[in-house]
Amino acid sequence: MKSSVIVCLFLTLLIAVTMAKPADKSRVKEEAKLSDEEHYGQDEHNPDYDHDAFLGHEEAKTFDNLSPEESMERLGKIVEKIDKDKDGFVTEEELKEWIIHQQSRYIYDDVDRQWKGHNIDGNQKISWDEYNQTTYSGLSEDELTRMKENDHMDFSTMIRRDKKRWKVADLDHDGELTYEEFVGFLHPEEKPHMREIVVEETMEDIDKDGDGFVNIEEYIGDMWPKSEREKDGAVEPDWVVSEREQFFAFRDKDGDRKMDKEEIGQWILPEDYDHSEAEAKHLIYESDTDKDGQLTKAEILAKYDLFVGSQATDFGEALTRHDEF
Repeated sequence: MKSSVIVCLFLTLLIAVTMAKPADKSRVKEEAKLSDEEHYGQDEHNPDYDHDAFLGHEEAKTFDNLSPEESMERLGKIVEKIDKDKDGFVTEEELKEWIIHQQSRYIYDDVDRQWKGHNIDGNQKISWDEYNQTTYSGLSEDELTRMKENDHMDFSTMIRRDKKRWKVADLDHDGELTYEEFVGFLHPEEKPHMREIVVEETMEDIDKDGDGFVNIEEYIGDMWPKSEREKDGAVEPDWVVSEREQFFAFRDKDGDRKMDKEEIGQWILPEDYDHSEAEAKHLIYESDTDKDGQLTKAEILAKYDLFVGSQATDFGEALTRHDEF
């Protein structure tokens, strides 16, 4: 009888977690990038990187072949939105703000959706009880830890990590999360105060021997699963060879053949490089004909292929959504 109850509880929880658990609250795998495209390949500039950076990946991928005239017309409307002070010039700061805005859209879309799903009473905060109810069917940590664990769903680890991340996200320590605190909980890479918990979760996942460091085999093992390595005739792919070189050349900064927490942090969330700022500088450098450090609408349209190429997205959505920009 007891085993039947446990099985029922397990199935109930499995359904609840599948239906209600945040779509992607796994650990941060690597530093946030403006595009999955390489900016430069074999010394050649790749404009697709700039399209993703300027429009956001989801917008850029919806581009379809348009004439240059249509592309420029739509780009012109975007330029008017970027020029927030309406002085006729797009500055580096305005361009950087626009890039950040476009890159963060998918994050806030995700948070909006999950906020509605977890905020049961519809007020200005989500309590841990609400989150627990919608994610774990309201079961206690003790009940969860008694359930059978498997490789795909370790409830004990899940709830322990959720509670720890929740506590760090809760800046005013009232046990509940505001909307912005909830952003940090779901997407910790977006909030500086969540950096340490990101590093801790990464270390916990990769440091298999628990010595507080990540060696080369643990690093590669996290990217190239054992199941793939052990397949008959498996040969180490070129990208794995490249990652080994990256580990010793860039990840292991002090040359001790392993990564500590500080090195993990610089790998996952580097503090010394601002992708959005670098892209804004690049776009201005390539488009600023009179070299005054800012762009006119005419200068941007003259280089429309750099910003949007010969294709353009559904700018209607970019123009009507997020009017607060």
